[in-house]
Amino acid sequence: MAPYHPPSGGRRNKLRLDFNENTVGASPLVLDFIKRFLTAADLTIYPEYEHALEDLAAHFGVSHNELTLTNGTDEAIQLVVNTFIGDGQQVLILKPSYAMYRFYSELASAKVDAVEYRPKNLAFPLEELLERITPETRGVFISNPNNPTGTGTNVASLERILDRAQNAAVLVDEAYYEFCGVTMLSFLRNWPNLFVSRTFSKVYGMAAMRCGCLFSREENMTYVRKAQSPYSVNMLAAMAARIAVQDRKFVEDYVTEVLAAREFLYVGLERLGVPYYMSQANFVLFRAGDRAVEIRDELKRRGVLVRDRSYELPGCVRVTVGTHDQVEKFLKELEAIL
Repeated sequence: MAPYHPPSGGRRNKLRLDFNENTVGASPLVLDFIKRFLTAADLTIYPEYEHALEDLAAHFGVSHNELTLTNGTDEAIQLVVNTFIGDGQQVLILKPSYAMYRFYSELASAKVDAVEYRPKNLAFPLEELLERITPETRGVFISNPNNPTGTGTNVASLERILDRAQNAAVLVDEAYYEFCGVTMLSFLRNWPNLFVSRTFSKVYGMAAMRCGCLFSREENMTYVRKAQSPYSVNMLAAMAARIAVQDRKFVEDYVTEVLAAREFLYVGLERLGVPYYMSQANFVLFRAGDRAVEIRDELKRRGVLVRDRSYELPGCVRVTVGTHDQVEKFLKELEAIL
């Protein structure tokens, strides 16, 4: 295995446009709730999830037996692998995509095969993926929209994959759902092999909490819960998730602001003559050529963090879309460097 070392040190007090986090913070309701209701006694008790599961199930429109809280999306991926994929069995991932799909599959000694996004426009490689699925395939991991390309696919394409991969657990990772609106949650009961994950690390602004959800049919979740540590999600995270989903206006306002800022970013990149890929998420991948690392490092020196992705997409840099002012700051510093 190749070790995974995200560049996560020294980020405080900088403009953090490198990890696709919410750039303005969590809902004020979350912080207020924790301050008002958290007591010393609460910290002495092992987590209880009953009320959180009920509230989140109601919010997402599923039964409380069709989801489980997870320690971020990472644990959701790990649970699917550990529960349904055995030693030496085939897993299909897309390339490039979220590193944890390969990480947990390799850790479980699965055989990992990658299907590359189409090079010209980084479009979703539906036909290529369908061709690679066999009756022996046991896992398919899809980020929709995809990180780091920003490109996505539609429900009809995902249904074709589910139909083809009937012997596999198909996980659709919807970490950036709020920015594209495409979801498979309403199809859980249609497909016995469908799993969906959501996270509170992105639009909800709770990356430090490490909280997410894994969804599937009740019979699948019965097996998943057998493979899950009983206290993998801390009580603060469970409490915060319950409150975060109640503040719908906060989420809607932030998404509206990000989508407008994304258009502003496109215009700015075009003005600077910087090629980019259209995105369905809260980040944009642009092509910096052989100056990718230089641009990343110089931006960091100026207090703006972006993510170099040239190790998997030569010459490409990913920038998170925050507010209009944050994008304006990024464009100003990028123009000065160019």
